[in-house]
Amino acid sequence: MSSSGTMPLAYQTSAASPDWLNKGDNAWQLTAATLVGLQSFPGLVVLYGGVVKKKWAVNSAFMALYAFAAVWICWVTWAYNMSFGDKLLPLWGKARPALNQGYLVGQADLPATVHYLADGRTIETPAAEPLYPMATVVYFQCVFAAITLILVAGSLLGRMSFAAWMLFVPLWLTFSYTVGAFSVWGGGFLFQWGVIDYCGGYVIHLSAGFAGFTAAYWVGPRARKDRERFPPNNILFTLTGAGLLWMGWAGFNGGGPYAANVVASMSVLNTNICTAVSLVVWTCLDVVFFKKPSVVGAVQGMITGLVCITPAAGVVQGWAAMVMGVLAGSVPWYTMMILHKRSRLLKHVDDTLGVIHTHGVAGLLGGILTGLLADPTLCALFLPVTNSRGAFYGGTAGGAQLGKQLAGALFIIGWNVVVTSIICVAINAVVPLRMTEDKLEVGDDAVHGEEAYALWGDGELYDVTEHGPRGAAAVAPVSTTPN
Repeated sequence: MSSSGTMPLAYQTSAASPDWLNKGDNAWQLTAATLVGLQSFPGLVVLYGGVVKKKWAVNSAFMALYAFAAVWICWVTWAYNMSFGDKLLPLWGKARPALNQGYLVGQADLPATVHYLADGRTIETPAAEPLYPMATVVYFQCVFAAITLILVAGSLLGRMSFAAWMLFVPLWLTFSYTVGAFSVWGGGFLFQWGVIDYCGGYVIHLSAGFAGFTAAYWVGPRARKDRERFPPNNILFTLTGAGLLWMGWAGFNGGGPYAANVVASMSVLNTNICTAVSLVVWTCLDVVFFKKPSVVGAVQGMITGLVCITPAAGVVQGWAAMVMGVLAGSVPWYTMMILHKRSRLLKHVDDTLGVIHTHGVAGLLGGILTGLLADPTLCALFLPVTNSRGAFYGGTAGGAQLGKQLAGALFIIGWNVVVTSIICVAINAVVPLRMTEDKLEVGDDAVHGEEAYALWGDGELYDVTEHGPRGAAAVAPVSTTPN
């Protein structure tokens, strides 16, 4: 109250600012969602465009951009409520649109997130009801769904038919992503059981890693020349995209508690600690074993750190984030640099950007470490299941938590392998999954009629027949031999 006894204008309610609206939480959640959106566009669009061979820059960037747009349409039309709406099955919500203004401007409510005790009737924790409109939650969760599809694309760059990709995005979102999201976050059976996935180690990264690897198996490999030599066309672009990823992760993990609270602060700090340690460890391993520090390797180490901390960011202490960083920079490094060359399966499947390692292995590692290192005090600030703790902190609950994390990971992996396989087989019956050999030979120009870098004029390719030679050929001495 002011000295005159009246409510300050900033705190007065109105139709557009109801009494349940926390303006600080709403502002942060919208900001966090936008940061995650920027991770995809332009973040991963630029990263993919720079990290691939020059002839695939446009196609790779466009796969990411298309997925971002297509997910939006599907999300508000049916997929949001399949992920966070009323329960249909223990692993799925009821499909319905999220477009009605009466629904979107009301206070947010995730109805299936009521947590019950073992008897199935007594409420342990009420449903999540963030202090802002439903529209904010729909927005926040949409950008998470979109980045997951873009991560899957990383396994398929350089050969998947664009028409097949256009079909794959809505199908995989509907039949795979929504199941993981509802099961773990939306109130499904893994949520009720107490599996901890703070902000997407399982729902996003483990899913993307194994779905991408499975899809890569069905699509088939890149052209042999591309698979043998696939140098980045612009490492500075790659670093730009990586920077947007790292900084954007403040929104990714910081938005996890649905509020601008102490859990958000802890998760953002832990995210940066783990990521920095992972990047340094990966770089050190490159120097020790390959005698050269690799910029692309550092980016991979950055990504594995971001992924590994995600399931644990708000529920582990700072020292635990450092431990996770050491393992995030070394275990996926080993699977990518050493094990990959020894495994017949890993060598057979052409996972273009190694998403199985940077997201699949790192996401699995993070989930398991969460089951070991989750701090009971921090868990009590965030989780719906009371007395949650990692095995490191002892007690039967700690040991049980590690078992839950392993079982949850197996479900996510199994579902994605099976459903992604079915989707790929179904699409291949309609349109080929893989481009034709002539398109694989040429790249962007054959697929899109566009190339990333103009060699002549204002966005036009140089035509020798029209403009004559240039460079060394243009200054070659003219022959004086008589006709």
